[in-house]
Amino acid sequence: MTPQAGPAQAVLAASIARRYYLDGRSKIEIAEELGLSRFKVARLLDVARETGLVHIEISHPGHIDLELSVQLQDRFKLQHSVVVDAPDDDAPALRDHLGRAAAELLGEIVTPQDVLGLAWARSVSAMVRALPRLPGTPVVQLSGALTLPDDPDTSVDVVRDAANASGGTAYTFYAPFTVPDPATARALRRQPEVARAFGWLPSVTKAVAGVGLWRPGQSTLYDTASEEDRRTLRRLGVCADISGVFVSATGEPVATELAQRMIAISAEEMRAIPEVIAIPYGIAKAPAVHAALRSGLVSGIVTHTALARALLEE
Repeated sequence: MTPQAGPAQAVLAASIARRYYLDGRSKIEIAEELGLSRFKVARLLDVARETGLVHIEISHPGHIDLELSVQLQDRFKLQHSVVVDAPDDDAPALRDHLGRAAAELLGEIVTPQDVLGLAWARSVSAMVRALPRLPGTPVVQLSGALTLPDDPDTSVDVVRDAANASGGTAYTFYAPFTVPDPATARALRRQPEVARAFGWLPSVTKAVAGVGLWRPGQSTLYDTASEEDRRTLRRLGVCADISGVFVSATGEPVATELAQRMIAISAEEMRAIPEVIAIPYGIAKAPAVHAALRSGLVSGIVTHTALARALLEE
């Protein structure tokens, strides 16, 4: 209590705090019981908090850092923010941690009225492996396939596995993420399976994507692109790709010739989705995640403590 407070006031404040915080009594009930005004009760509760007599701690029994989650959500005005307290020195293990957290989030927020869109990313693949049963939600493929030697899952596998978890229809297509020229991309988009999947884009209400920094080892798309495409996009000011949507450091979508050769969702189509959740990891990607958050294309995030702190420090 305050230096001027005597033991009687300290005991009274403690008694009021116990009734209010532990017993769930209202201020009016406490005031009537103790013969005080409710303003006196409110003031003693304030003093109890200010002086440390009452210490309030918000905690979560699991692996979520609630304080960082709230700070990130407030700073970037996000619909959902989940920060996982997990070490970041083992990328595969970190992806699994984030994948499980993202799967729990989807299990909580996806409804039978939703249509789920999935763009390929390693973190999205990890999420799908941990998905709980979803309520009959259709699942739409948002990007073509990237074949990687160290990852057997393609975008088709990811969408099919998610649809198996939901019991809904999978709208998939067999097409590569990138092709040699825009004419081939236009022809592929007219193929029935591709056109059918992309025809569902206006109905997608929730989507999950990865975020890559346009540098070596920080973006799967960068690592699989030609050196000419890498140089061209750097020259155009590309900072990040959100599962194939290119943005500058300020979050502005960047029009590229490479995008015309991709079988993937566009910036305009992504912006029309009510909620897009990103699953970024690795402190090095902080500039790319900042760009994604500035773009307005991403409205939810599942990440880890080190990256969350890096985002907040900037």
